[in-house]
Amino acid sequence: MDDIVRQAMAKWPNVPHCYGWLGLDARGNWYMRDDRTQAAGAFPQAKGSLLRHEKLVDFIQRNYGHDAEGQWYFQNGPQRVYVELEITPLVWRLGPGDRVATHAGAEARPRACLVDELGRLYLDSELGFGLVHTQDIGLAAEMIEHGVWQPEDVCSAELPARFGYVTSPAQRRADAAAAK
Repeated sequence: MDDIVRQAMAKWPNVPHCYGWLGLDARGNWYMRDDRTQAAGAFPQAKGSLLRHEKLVDFIQRNYGHDAEGQWYFQNGPQRVYVELEITPLVWRLGPGDRVATHAGAEARPRACLVDELGRLYLDSELGFGLVHTQDIGLAAEMIEHGVWQPEDVCSAELPARFGYVTSPAQRRADAAAAK
């Protein structure tokens, strides 16, 4: 986390959290979701505006994490901006040899490989759980063919509970409010 973010959190500790305004798609792209986009529907059906500003994307990715309930967020100064996930909180990129990194560039060592009923490939690591980027499936196939990874069959609907992440913190918040 950036020092400037830590300082803002200490200076303004009671800033309310933000829900529904930021989304992460299955290719590791970030989307800003204004009021109109949110009114048009849930993410990813209504994605919003693709963030293209490199420094803003880098700032988001450096300050991206999760809470104890498995909700992923971007710490924007003193405010937590909870992220709507298309599929998983991380998108894995593969490189030469056995390089595996998150969409933000953090390197990891996979400890499990899974494939769902739609043929999507996932990896679990010490950094968290994520989908392998579609452009890297060829490299992933080589890892499987060489016996480095042994894919386990899994039902995609079971992944959030099994790996402890929330795909829509905004919906979870709305459901909790409705239950009161």
